[in-house]
Amino acid sequence: MSDYLVKALAFNGKVRAYAARTTDTVGEAQRRHGTWPTASAALGRALTAGVMMGAMLKGEDKITIKIEGGGPLGLILIDSNAKGEVRGYVTNPQTHFDLNKQGKLDVRRAVGTSGSLTVVKDIGLREYFTGQVELVSGELGEDFTYYFVASEQVPSSVGVGVLVNPDNTILAAGGFILQLLPDADEETITLLESRIQAIPPVSKLIQQGLLPEQLLEQLFGEENVNILEKMPVTFKCNCSKERFSNAIISLGKAEINDMIEEDGKADAQCHFCNKTYHFTIDELKKLEKMSK
Repeated sequence: MSDYLVKALAFNGKVRAYAARTTDTVGEAQRRHGTWPTASAALGRALTAGVMMGAMLKGEDKITIKIEGGGPLGLILIDSNAKGEVRGYVTNPQTHFDLNKQGKLDVRRAVGTSGSLTVVKDIGLREYFTGQVELVSGELGEDFTYYFVASEQVPSSVGVGVLVNPDNTILAAGGFILQLLPDADEETITLLESRIQAIPPVSKLIQQGLLPEQLLEQLFGEENVNILEKMPVTFKCNCSKERFSNAIISLGKAEINDMIEEDGKADAQCHFCNKTYHFTIDELKKLEKMSK
């Protein structure tokens, strides 16, 4: 089954909801970066939240999420768009710890708690929208919840989870974002809070085979959910040799000449997908002629 997300309204339009299955997407990131289990959980949670936040956008809009918690994992960087495409990486992918007291992967320890979560939205305007909040837990679900409340003033609940197999592959990954709309009443809020507290971990539900629609039905009750849209989700990087060629050209003739003289070649690696692009001496000479 391929990954996808759904957009929905619940409780007669009082709640906006997103739910996603991201097992294959997080699995692709794990394979590309060789992440160890705790790093996989952190990256997977961020990818899952990121792809749902991207789905809130329109057209060619894009979003970048940067998480810097001061922990051994280092920076988490996520890019996503309105088409369900997402990519991301962590600075130190081989980060892993023993399970925490709750018997779960210790994402908080890996991410750290003395830092920030920054969201930059490119919605086609001259200036980007940027929102930043301090990390409140390092578990990421709570941190994204706090971001929506503090930065966008939208009361929200974010649940994201990743289960990792003994061989480091991804067993299950997914999540949800629930947002109260202006006409949500106290009865709706109370009911929603009780359902969120009662629901099993989202990764467990994905492991059991629940689809994104069924995830929302667990949260709201089948009769209270109106599915609006279904969208495929995939790990996709927009890097290319042309982009790296332009980057090399921008270095200038002197630096390109150093590459030619010292190494006779150049290798450029994309942080997001780990793909390496090779440039021969002839290619470098052509780029040198194009530079200033």
